[in-house]
Parts: sequence; C-alpha cells; structure tokens
Amino acid sequence: MFAGAGPLNARTLRIVALGDSLTAGYGLSANLAFPAVLEKALKEKGFDVEMVNAGVSGDISAGLLARMDWALGDGALDGAIVEIGANDMLRGLNPDQTRANIDAILTKLRERKIPFLIAGMRAAPNLGGPYAEQFEPLFAALAQKYQAPLYPFFLEGVAGHPDRQLPDGLHPNRAGVETIVAGVLPAVTAWLDSLPKN
Repeated sequence: MFAGAGPLNARTLRIVALGDSLTAGYGLSANLAFPAVLEKALKEKGFDVEMVNAGVSGDISAGLLARMDWALGDGALDGAIVEIGANDMLRGLNPDQTRANIDAILTKLRERKIPFLIAGMRAAPNLGGPYAEQFEPLFAALAQKYQAPLYPFFLEGVAGHPDRQLPDGLHPNRAGVETIVAGVLPAVTAWLDSLPKN
C-alpha cells in the first residue's frame, strides 16, 4: 500500500492526466481542474503524488496521439490517466478511428512502461443508438486488451446535472469536478496500490 506515506513510499509518484478540456479544466482556474482536485484528494488519502495536467481543450484522440511525446515529456512518470474521446463523439467521428487512435496512445504508454488507467465516455443521446453501440464499448475493449483498469464513464454524476455543469451544459463546474473526483477516487487508489513499489 502506498497509503501512509512512510518509508516504503519514499518518493513522490508522478501521474500524468492525458485528455481534453475535461482534464484541462475548461472555464476553471488551474487549482479547480480535475488533476489538481484529484491530487488533493489522493494526498488526503495518504498518497504522495504529483498530478501533471496534460489536458488540451478541444483535443480529439488524433490530437492527443500527435502530441504524445510532448505530453509525456522527458521526466520519469509512474502512471497515466487517459481521458479522451468526448470530442470525437461530439463531432460524430468514426468510432473505429477513435478506437485506433486510443489504441495507439496506449501502445505508446506501454512502450514507455507507463501504467495507465482508462476513463471511458458515453455517447450523447442525440447521436442515436447505432452510434452509441459502436462508440461506448471501445473503452472496455481496450481496457481488456491491455489488462488495464477502466473507470467506465468520466462524467458520471455530472452529465444530465445542470447544477454540476458550466452554462454550456458540457463541461463540469467546480461542483462537477468534485463529483468526478469522488467517483473516480476508489478506482484510482486501487490502481495506485497495484503499481510497482520501487
């Protein structure tokens, strides 16, 4: 267990959050964005962790794939949270291409020996059932392929809740980010506890 932050956890874990505006913290100050709020929650749980915000507003999966070398940087990373695909969905892009892009992103992480947790996304209702049937399962399929943990729906508790969204009805507000972090926290802590201890 990393919890306890004693001698067995003598170094800070560096975890990069890869994603779009949902990670970047669109419309919010940096300290209210998902990575910062998650870091605070993890520290309260006893984890010595530094979250790196590598979210870029407006990014689609192809954009994240293209900037992976920049996003990962040269420093050592102990893990990555991958949250991408919402903009692909909102643009109605072919889910097969989205899956291929995310697959390539995960391959790059695997090549760098960076463990990862995948955050999934659901399709907006206006895109119709056939699109959702193609889009939504791709996250679970990739999690199975790479034997990686999956948080099924990043916006759980926020989508469909205007009081937890910015006026645009798409992005989480401060309360929405707190809801996301509360939802994902058990999965993240279990994942961190499973990482190599040296």
